[in-house]
Amino acid sequence: MKVLLVGLGTVGEAIATISRGRPWLETMVLADYDLDRARLVQARVGDADAHPVERVDAGDRSEVVALIRKHAVDLVMNAVDPRFVMPLFDAAFEADVDYMDMAVSLSEPHPTDPYRVPGVKLGDRQFAKDAAWRDRGRLALVGMGMDPGLTEVFAAHAARHLFDEIDGLHVRDGGDLRIEGYPFATVFSIWTTIEECLNPPIIFERERGWYTTEPFSEPEHFVFPEGVGPVECVNVEHEEVTLLPRWLKPRRVDFKYALGSEFIDILKTLHRLGLDSTQKIDVQGVEVAPRDVVMALTPDPATVGEAMVGRAIVGTWVTGWKDGARREVYLYQMADGQETMRTTGLQVVGWQTGFNPVLAMELYAEKVWTGAGVLGAEAFDPDPYLALMDRYGIHHAMSELTPAS
Repeated sequence: MKVLLVGLGTVGEAIATISRGRPWLETMVLADYDLDRARLVQARVGDADAHPVERVDAGDRSEVVALIRKHAVDLVMNAVDPRFVMPLFDAAFEADVDYMDMAVSLSEPHPTDPYRVPGVKLGDRQFAKDAAWRDRGRLALVGMGMDPGLTEVFAAHAARHLFDEIDGLHVRDGGDLRIEGYPFATVFSIWTTIEECLNPPIIFERERGWYTTEPFSEPEHFVFPEGVGPVECVNVEHEEVTLLPRWLKPRRVDFKYALGSEFIDILKTLHRLGLDSTQKIDVQGVEVAPRDVVMALTPDPATVGEAMVGRAIVGTWVTGWKDGARREVYLYQMADGQETMRTTGLQVVGWQTGFNPVLAMELYAEKVWTGAGVLGAEAFDPDPYLALMDRYGIHHAMSELTPAS
């Protein structure tokens, strides 16, 4: 098939590199606002004929539509910041092709009660157009990265094979990964980090529905496997909470991230100073968004892979009942920063995120995952996906936990 890959940052580069030479891929157009960046990734991939480069403004729907038609692609693969989700999503629909992303449309806090009541939820703008995509027979597979994405595959697997009834789906993201030699650096886009960490976290409960709370609320020590041990995790806004209840039937869904107290303090300071704002201000005659300034001053995650030491663990902690007894499991994927750089040459979080849309594209190309409308990963059969992980030697595992421990 032919793919238009928009965005060649840390994860876009990983997608292009991992998918190189796959038999289902005829063409992958490498499109980015920075043409030099696109050419750099093209040179790394080493197959210019199958990977033409294009300059594109992801926020310009008409420009994206023209590019889709120029290359007659089958699928738009969105690998840019979530602020560009809707222009790309709408461009794919207008051009009558399928679509995939790794982060859904952005939320907007409730205008008067943001820490109790959701405003516009993550993905709401896309799901509002589900009927139109179904009527056209087109697929928009949303949130198909690591988390969201693989975390939802784990949840679907648990629902199908491991539980009779699910009480809770709790995504836990942590490990002992660190970036050495930098006073402050992030493992993925600082723009996205600020967005999801400082927005009101969202939680789902069956009897209550979706509700929000204060950022970094409800700290807990989750015991991560692989010898990492207990690490403090806090509530963070994330897509799984808005996606999983649409197809599965848990009593509760939440997402907690191991950020660390120093990292949280820095984010709180950025917020107090207004440096998390996306609204442009006048600085000596120049219009600039404060968050873009922070992004410009923060190391590019694509350049810090060699400094990443330790392990990144992402998984879904599932609680419920099986054969009349309580059961708890943690289904997870673990990646070692130095090992990933040695074996793939890719920054660990970029690789960990990027392999997932590549697997999903293979299932899509082989017509194993089919459908129409706006769908998340949990709407599909998880078994072929996990089988592909095994085929390609991608780590995934399960820890059986003592209930209520």
